[in-house]
Amino acid sequence: MSDANARSDAPKVVLVTGASTFLGGYLTTRLAQNPSIERVLAVDARVPSKDMLRRMGRAEFVRADIRRPTIAKVIENARVDTVVHAATSVMDTVAHSPAIKELNVIGAMQVCAACQRAPSVRRLVLRSTGMVYGSSAADPAHFAEDNRARVEPTTGYGRDLLDVESYARGLARRRQDIDVTILRPTAMLGPKISTRMSIYFSSPIIPVVIGYQPRLQFLHEEDALAALEHATLLGRPGTFNLAADGVVTLTQAIRRAGRVELPVPANLLGSVAGVFRGMRVATLHGDQASYLTYGRVLDTARMRAELGFAPKYSSLETLDDFIARRPLEPVVSSGAWHRLEQKIAETARSLV
Repeated sequence: MSDANARSDAPKVVLVTGASTFLGGYLTTRLAQNPSIERVLAVDARVPSKDMLRRMGRAEFVRADIRRPTIAKVIENARVDTVVHAATSVMDTVAHSPAIKELNVIGAMQVCAACQRAPSVRRLVLRSTGMVYGSSAADPAHFAEDNRARVEPTTGYGRDLLDVESYARGLARRRQDIDVTILRPTAMLGPKISTRMSIYFSSPIIPVVIGYQPRLQFLHEEDALAALEHATLLGRPGTFNLAADGVVTLTQAIRRAGRVELPVPANLLGSVAGVFRGMRVATLHGDQASYLTYGRVLDTARMRAELGFAPKYSSLETLDDFIARRPLEPVVSSGAWHRLEQKIAETARSLV
């Protein structure tokens, strides 16, 4: 996937997976508005909302499960030349469910296999994640694309996408005429998209780890869509981090959002979120604890120099736009706060 192999030909028939998701649906909308693209197919096992279908305009929705071999027939019959795999899912319960893992891993396996068999395919764009780098005390100040995780994710979404990326690279080796672009966005925020961090910051009480000040980057939802569209049209092969300029500490983010910090020991972070979810304490996923302890910062030099993309929003501007345009939960009452403190003490005693 060298830079020298970048293709200049514009896509004519584009297939986007994950049509019912924010990124998949709105990317389809953008591509359908591009007159240079002859045909846009939007694929998902779930039917998008009526509003999203209306926004998609001339795009054709195809109801198909990407975990099944039928996706190969869709690609072959439509003579698709560009596939954007945006169906990878990060939204799940605290326990990473087998269904989500199957969608991520088996779905990507089927999509890559379908691309390999279809002679018309010339481009694959994969939405991955910065979570493949993991988070640990041994991390570098900035993760470049060639860096490996110091502590590799063994479960959850980060582990899924490590496997998914390996399938995409395998496709690039077997079909060297296909340009494979892997995009690794950092934490996304925006007024419309629902992500782990948007849910986390929407809670009036936010658990944080005592003694740690993680450094965070954000990517605005509009910049995430623009990057996907840019990569789809450009066809630049390679792996690229996606993140906005600047770094925000977790404490800075919580204070700007007007939320209340709930300092807890590191080994209680997941337990606090699980026990007190009914009291509107921030929901955490099992593989978020290390991220909210150590943070993660991505190097974006390759994004700018080779992909040719620059986000419009900085990390701080992304956070502020999210705060300004996304209604947040009301701050809890003093009575609820007292009950929360009592339950924290009970949970701590039970874990001793």
